[in-house]
Amino acid sequence: MQRDVIIACDFSSAEECYKFLDKFQNLKRKPFLKIGMELFYAAGPDIVKELKRKGFKIFLDLKLHDIPNTVKKAMKVLSNLDVDMVNVHASGTIEMMKAAKEGLTREDGTRPLLIAVTQLTSTSQEAMTKQLLIDNPIDETIAHYAKNAMEAGLDGVVCSPLEASKVKQYCGPDFLTVTPGIRFADSAADDQVRITDPAKARELGSDFIVVGRPITAATEPVAAYQRCVEEFCEKEDFLYNPSNFI
Repeated sequence: MQRDVIIACDFSSAEECYKFLDKFQNLKRKPFLKIGMELFYAAGPDIVKELKRKGFKIFLDLKLHDIPNTVKKAMKVLSNLDVDMVNVHASGTIEMMKAAKEGLTREDGTRPLLIAVTQLTSTSQEAMTKQLLIDNPIDETIAHYAKNAMEAGLDGVVCSPLEASKVKQYCGPDFLTVTPGIRFADSAADDQVRITDPAKARELGSDFIVVGRPITAATEPVAAYQRCVEEFCEKEDFLYNPSNFI
């Protein structure tokens, strides 16, 4: 699977999202988009359906975390939206993740990619220890959660780029790492803690990077997206081709 840059569309309304995406209408290859809680709760399933109709790939980032039966039923509903990637919290246990996969899988055997959130990139080692009472080093905890996700049959995990190589070490090169916490070297960290830039994320083994404010808040969002692609993707990747930005 080729690397890809996912734009985090963390907007408060469908109108705001559409206005932003209008800037990308001349690209030959539409960007992969993340629809998270804010936009999904504001605009509902309709925005997912409309963006799919327009040809965008969608990572539906709702981080399901509940008892296995509830997650299974919710995933069965989400599978009808025909998104390309969805997620759960790995801390919901192996049984919950198995139930999520079962609910997500359609009668014909197809399903979106299913990944599990290990630890949020805003979580520090200190917060884990003092607030969550998890004394293990954060990278070891994340690797263990990744092994649980793999045992449950999931396709990969969400982790920071800093843990991507350890996840690959524990779970193998084909187990996907989807990494938020991406900032350009000359950007502010904002509320993220475990971060790095796109080039370093590639070096560390990220398969997908999720980039929000460095693109959505940029003066020239398309140029910022292109910069992410050039720094993260291999030169032979389709995404890297400059003609896609004409």
